[in-house]
Amino acid sequence: MEVDKVETQQQQQQKQKHVHLFYCVESEELARNIAARSELITLQSINWRNFDDGFPNLFINNAENLRGQHVAFLASFSSPGVIFEQLSVIYALPRLFVASFSLVLPFFPTGSFERMEEEGDVATAFTMARILSNIPISRGGPTSLVIYDIHALQERFYFGDHVLPLFVTGIPLLKQRLHQLPESDKIVVAFPDDGAWKRFHKLLDHFPMVVCAKVREGDKRIVRIKEGNPAGCHVVIVDDLVQSGGTLIECQKVLAAHGAAKVSAYVTHGVFPKRSWERFTHKDNGMENAFAYFWMTDSCPHTVKAITNKPPFEVLSLAGSIADALQI
Repeated sequence: MEVDKVETQQQQQQKQKHVHLFYCVESEELARNIAARSELITLQSINWRNFDDGFPNLFINNAENLRGQHVAFLASFSSPGVIFEQLSVIYALPRLFVASFSLVLPFFPTGSFERMEEEGDVATAFTMARILSNIPISRGGPTSLVIYDIHALQERFYFGDHVLPLFVTGIPLLKQRLHQLPESDKIVVAFPDDGAWKRFHKLLDHFPMVVCAKVREGDKRIVRIKEGNPAGCHVVIVDDLVQSGGTLIECQKVLAAHGAAKVSAYVTHGVFPKRSWERFTHKDNGMENAFAYFWMTDSCPHTVKAITNKPPFEVLSLAGSIADALQI
């Protein structure tokens, strides 16, 4: 029996991949956290420089030793200005005769621009998907593309055959955190609209639920509770991302007016352009303690740096989940 056990452990070790992980500048902290979660991940570095004209002058360190190795890149497309230099590296790495190549893009930034409402609209989600679909094939085959909570599930069909998209969710991190709270049996999950409900309700079906909706009253669109009862409960609003946060604030007001004991929020991607996270911080005005907790992942590094140690924000790291995804 002991011999069989040892043989099984050896077989499992043989199946595990040792991954060389490269990363962009703003994702360094997340990359280090990922490497700390697994002895099978080794960090590698890139010299991110620019020529005098502003165009990238890049160098992949240790390139000659990557042949036959499993390689991954942790990207952050936080603004159009950083995408080109990262794409240059992403297109170069698979050509170094690597055994396999994985691209981890926690936040797919153009995901909310996935459809046309009138002729002339440009669905930039499709454009980004086409760009990523043309990553060169490595010796091991198509690139594995890891994305967390993409805005619309149908966007999986935007990608071509040269990449294998792996769509992951941050919801298990939220569920783990909720179970750590006192009175976790009084938690109700709320969705700001039908889209969020369709997206996440099956992952949270053991919690009571409230669904909100925007209804038109005259020239205004007002948030109302469509179904469910928040009275006396700790209500957690769940969505994939937040931009200005206006919808979350309107939902909080409605939930509180209907008797919610506390209101918190979770988003996988805290985008928060123009420092819009500031309207949620606890301070001496009307928003003080409006949200007991505001959870998000570290998919948007600039936001994570800005909200550190600022209640009600709390970061749930994707590091362990990404380390696991790199072994698939």
